Amino acid sequence: MPSERQWQAARARMQLYAALRAHFAAAGYLEVETPTLVPTPGLEPHIDPFEAKFVPQTGVGKARSLWLHTSPEYAMKRLLADGGPPLFQICKTYRNGEISGTHNPEFTMLEFYRPNADYHAIMADLETALASLPLPREGEGRGEGTPFSNTPWERLTVRDAVLRHTGIDLFVHHDGASLKKAAKDIGVHVGTSTDFDDVFFHVFLERVERKLGFGRPTFLIEYPASMASLARLKPGDPRVAERVELYVDGVELANGFSELIDPIEQRKRLLEEQALRRTLGRPAFELDEKFLEALPKMPPTGGIAVGLDRVLMLLLGAKEISDVLLFPAKDFV
Repeated sequence: MPSERQWQAARARMQLYAALRAHFAAAGYLEVETPTLVPTPGLEPHIDPFEAKFVPQTGVGKARSLWLHTSPEYAMKRLLADGGPPLFQICKTYRNGEISGTHNPEFTMLEFYRPNADYHAIMADLETALASLPLPREGEGRGEGTPFSNTPWERLTVRDAVLRHTGIDLFVHHDGASLKKAAKDIGVHVGTSTDFDDVFFHVFLERVERKLGFGRPTFLIEYPASMASLARLKPGDPRVAERVELYVDGVELANGFSELIDPIEQRKRLLEEQALRRTLGRPAFELDEKFLEALPKMPPTGGIAVGLDRVLMLLLGAKEISDVLLFPAKDFV
């Protein structure tokens, strides 16, 4: 049976959804629903989808594997390509195997896109939306203001964040071997890999991530170009991509981009991810051709995905994601 804390979280969740829906409607966004059951999952190298077998019983269709989506991103972008207005969605999202203090394999995501905009605009929209959230009702959480109230939020480049907390300049140590040596010099051991991304994430997770977003939320921006498969490169500086993540109290809440809309470049990056999945021994799914076909019609767009269970944790001061779920997966797996 749910605890009293979980019932309180359920009431606060209702407040949260109502406030977000009212905010985005007033800002001119249209709420949409897209399928959670999809024929082609995403190709993120370190995310595994749940497989669901379709077995025809009415004579329509053929037996095949379908998948619970890991994000509604591809479908929402197809709507934008068809002339959609600013769009948002609050939906269940599924990622296999992810259970921890901040992960549940079924979780709730807010995802929104603004056409004819970039990551700066989408950061402003998210800051306004979360900073305006009401306090949980008395007895349901912290009462000294929400963790999102202290505006303006910090905008910090990945390069500056790593330099601040490690002394390493990613523009100097821009290849894996050099970065590995710099990491070793500060006591970060990265194993045998000399792949830049592998070394970076060892450094970032050990020395940087848990120090972000204290005092006020931090938008971490401009990731190295190799780390943003769905983002465009920054005009004038192709070393970095227009990717943003939101951190509060050392916890990552959101991931967004100035969206890549070049179908040739997007296909190239997806094929690289597909090959990496094979190298890692993970299933290498087919490319979503309908998504790629839609990209040439899609306007320049900013978009971001926000983990609402983690937002709720911060609003209530909860330590574990299971504290804000009525049926956490850890209770039955």
